[in-house]
Amino acid sequence: MSETYKKLVANKYSRDFRAAGEVIEVPLEQPKAGQLLMRNKFGGVNASDINISGGVYFSDGNFPFDLGCESVGEVIAVGEGVSDFAVGDSVVSPWLGSAYSEMVCRDTDQFIKVPESSPAYMGAAVAGLTASIGLKEAGEMGTGETVLITAAAGGVGNWCVQLAKVAGNHVIGTCSTEEKAKELRRIGCDRVIVYTKENLGQVLSSEYPDGINLIFEQVGTDTFDTCVDNIATRGRILICGFVTEYTSGPQEVLAPRIYHKLLWKSAQIRAFLYKDWPDKVSSHIQELIEMVDSGKIDPLVDGTIFKGVESSIDAVEYLHSGKGIGKVIVTY
Repeated sequence: MSETYKKLVANKYSRDFRAAGEVIEVPLEQPKAGQLLMRNKFGGVNASDINISGGVYFSDGNFPFDLGCESVGEVIAVGEGVSDFAVGDSVVSPWLGSAYSEMVCRDTDQFIKVPESSPAYMGAAVAGLTASIGLKEAGEMGTGETVLITAAAGGVGNWCVQLAKVAGNHVIGTCSTEEKAKELRRIGCDRVIVYTKENLGQVLSSEYPDGINLIFEQVGTDTFDTCVDNIATRGRILICGFVTEYTSGPQEVLAPRIYHKLLWKSAQIRAFLYKDWPDKVSSHIQELIEMVDSGKIDPLVDGTIFKGVESSIDAVEYLHSGKGIGKVIVTY
């Protein structure tokens, strides 16, 4: 085993991920009591990586700090007193600093045991939890509803599509290309709106005149405004993110306050981060793993290969290019 390993850290705040990130090599330390040492096999790439590098959230300003969120790999050493994990176990680490590092060493409560080290199980840890806790807890998703997922072909979006469909709903998904639309239809999307070819607002108003019951919104700006205009009576809009403003920062707009549109429909806007439902994480991730095992969920994984820590910045920029289909990953 090598005495050192590589990881990606930020030495300053910047929404330009390449400007913030630096690959460094550090000594490999053995796990202390109550800890595990995991060798990474796959790291998950997330749109919010540039919010983290930009200091928007999840950082206390102590530099350098590790970048990247979830990863999956194999336990290669355990510390004193560890009995629930063993060398050779496959585990997911859904915490900051996991994705862009060859090794991860931390307390056992920051790992989740999974059947194997695969991107599908890794996806359950952040993308799956975001979709599941968002739709079911924050969104109170029912059955027989009309559900709209924006950025539906992305790492979180494709989980949303499948979970909403499994729950017995009519699912609409937005995406940018016909290639993405084909995959969305394959995983169960009832109506795909390729927004580069169709006008989202016109489609929703003409085909769904009664409005949309539940909207999982990840895009922001004009897309968000269109969602507000097409929400149903007693409908709910979930704000999971607003990727169109991640690199530029918040847009300033001059418009009537949003309650003028919401009140007359008894509609609601709810923002969420799944970490704020800590009591729900364990049950949701167990259910997601079972759904992957049973074939009810087939998580989309992007086929573009990014190999090693050095490729992680390229992977983040690829995700933000809009070319990806499903979960973008870094392989180790």
